Amino acid sequence: MEQPLGVRPPFNPNVDGKSDIKERFYRYFQEEVTELQEQMSQLESHSLIGGERQDAIDHCLAGISRLSNEVADASDYIPAYDQRTYGQAVKALTEKLHETRSKFAPKSRFQFKSTGKNGSAISLNDAAELAAQQRLKPRPGFLSSNESSMATTPANLRTPPGELRDTVGDLPSLSKNYNDEMQRLDGPVRKPSFSQATNVNISGHTGLHIILPSSASRATSSGSVTKMNRCIVDMSVPTANGAPFAGLALKNIRDSLIVAGHVAGAAHITAVENSVIVVASRQVRMHDCKNVDIYLLCGSRPIIEDCHNVRFAPIPKYHAGASEENTQNQWDQVDDFKWIKAEPSPNWSILPEDERLGESIWENVVPGGPGVGLEDILQKIGIARR
Repeated sequence: MEQPLGVRPPFNPNVDGKSDIKERFYRYFQEEVTELQEQMSQLESHSLIGGERQDAIDHCLAGISRLSNEVADASDYIPAYDQRTYGQAVKALTEKLHETRSKFAPKSRFQFKSTGKNGSAISLNDAAELAAQQRLKPRPGFLSSNESSMATTPANLRTPPGELRDTVGDLPSLSKNYNDEMQRLDGPVRKPSFSQATNVNISGHTGLHIILPSSASRATSSGSVTKMNRCIVDMSVPTANGAPFAGLALKNIRDSLIVAGHVAGAAHITAVENSVIVVASRQVRMHDCKNVDIYLLCGSRPIIEDCHNVRFAPIPKYHAGASEENTQNQWDQVDDFKWIKAEPSPNWSILPEDERLGESIWENVVPGGPGVGLEDILQKIGIARR
């Protein structure tokens, strides 16, 4: 199926294998930055009538969240130093969107929690001009095995003297790494605060029970949960009281329970297998998922593509916020973009009521407790060890 209008295909490291994958990712990243900047510049031109402007904002938020997720996924072929640079660029995009919104919108409960411009983020103007001029080919002798693969800003595009320089070499060390902290902590449940972060990024864990405390409400500009195996992640607390994620990405998750909480924009769910998901979102898109039960509150028709055996149920009352009681829940109005026949799609179904997890499970079992470990919970919700 063709890509929907306005949606770019994700970076595919497996195509054109003869070319330098680092250079291809760099080209892709700069083009994405340029496109997102263009979308931000057009936000004010969108009408407030019918939620047109909010839809455009949600599109930008989803694009930034997806780009952040792709940077995390690039760890297999992008040096750590370059990942830090890309991460700073994504952070600068987030701050740029917040700045753009503040020019024409009143203060909203869905604000980003940035406290000021990040002087060490890669320059977005430089990024846009680099992409436009395609200054991407490595120069002879430019890289050695011990050097970064990131191209340096050409002299004619560098920040004028007297201003903070945004060059790669001037980047400071990363802020607190909450994923490392979760690995080091002891105890049956990990509760990372994310109090020093602007977004929630949980990635690369096996066999952890993670519950975000209320302090993480400061970091809900975007959320991503990736590369998880046999984990329980509960993000409902910080997103329940007026601080939903602006956008959310769930990707590469197996044999896990993800209580994603509330999302003001779109939730993108990709490559999730043998798992249970709970989410309240304005929009839900699922790609390449199989054997997934999803308990859903959705303000629009959920979309699936390249999925198999996805079962839908309404969100449990325990996780439905009071502010959404009057929301029309379209959890069962699913569109399968890869099924064009008249008969119903065989790729999704309604989860039978007698197979749905009861309210007591969500309230008393999933949070854990004395003598109740991660494997006990996974078995009680139907995710048995294989």
